[in-house]
Amino acid sequence: MKKIIIFAGPSGTGKTTIARFILGNFSNLSFSVSATTRPPRHGEVNGKDYYFLSPEEFTKRIELGDFIEYEEVYAGLYYGTMKQEISRIWAEGKIPVLDVDVNGALNIKNIYPENSKAIFVHPMTIQNLETRLIKRKTESEQTLKKRLERAEMELMKAEEFDEIIYNEDLETACNEALELVSEYLK
Repeated sequence: MKKIIIFAGPSGTGKTTIARFILGNFSNLSFSVSATTRPPRHGEVNGKDYYFLSPEEFTKRIELGDFIEYEEVYAGLYYGTMKQEISRIWAEGKIPVLDVDVNGALNIKNIYPENSKAIFVHPMTIQNLETRLIKRKTESEQTLKKRLERAEMELMKAEEFDEIIYNEDLETACNEALELVSEYLK
């Protein structure tokens, strides 16, 4: 059976760091690169971190049915998982690891209920999340406010996931993820 591992949670919870840790521990896993309309952050590489698409290209790909799931996370800012990315990883004989937003994760879980393990990375508190986002220095005051508002809505969906990792301590969270993924891959 083809499997999928999904990490999701509000922006700034550590899901990307945990996903990278997991990828570094299993040779049969491969990172599924999401598409987005947001501009690249410093050091991000097109095709490695994200597929950076113009809003017009993203919209065209929606019309063509190229996405398993997509969402307009904020006005004019789209994220999505392309079908070809999952197919590419499965064709390599590997298991895709997705790092996606909460709604995207639940959509994928609904499409592949028997094939996926959806893990919610929880920040413990909104205050923890706010501190992490501020330390990251990638958010303006306006985007920080939007992310925190969205996070409150996303936290209410945690119970819909297969597993929840409470990330109070990153090393502990990574080790917990390692246990969950190891068990899932058996």
